[in-house]
Amino acid sequence: MKPFASIYQQYFDFVWASVRRLGVESAAVDDVVHDVFIVIHGRLHTLRRPEALRSWIYGIVRRTVSDHRRSQRVRMASGRRLACEADAPCAATPLDIAAQNEKVRLLFNLLKELDVPKREIFMMVELDELTVPEVAEILQIPVNTAYTRLRAARQAFEQALTRHEGQQERQAAPCRT
Repeated sequence: MKPFASIYQQYFDFVWASVRRLGVESAAVDDVVHDVFIVIHGRLHTLRRPEALRSWIYGIVRRTVSDHRRSQRVRMASGRRLACEADAPCAATPLDIAAQNEKVRLLFNLLKELDVPKREIFMMVELDELTVPEVAEILQIPVNTAYTRLRAARQAFEQALTRHEGQQERQAAPCRT
């Protein structure tokens, strides 16, 4: 079994990116990542299959993000307002940032068109770079079901992208009267 410090170093970027991709607002990402590693540290001794460490960690990420969202809803329901999201400025030009933001918005809008099981597997395989067997283990579904969902998710994503591109072309075309 790897020592915790080694796991922290090796998987920090993976955990941080996964938390962000699962929709945690920028202001809370560091706190959620911290919570994930607290859980990992506390439960490392329960890991039965060290070769499945990455998928085990991703399962913890998913549950921690879910807990975060639940507690966020409770806070909002009790009338407390959450801090505004404020991303740190980067060295890119404003035009670069605007273009990147538009691409990210498009990605998330296209992902919203997928139903939850398809979106989940698509994000884990395509964005988090997990293997389909790892995803099947995390979701506790048969591997063939995972492959089928991924294929359907990729097709639905491509169709949504094609629809979007068609709308863009129609909007860019000059009006004829």
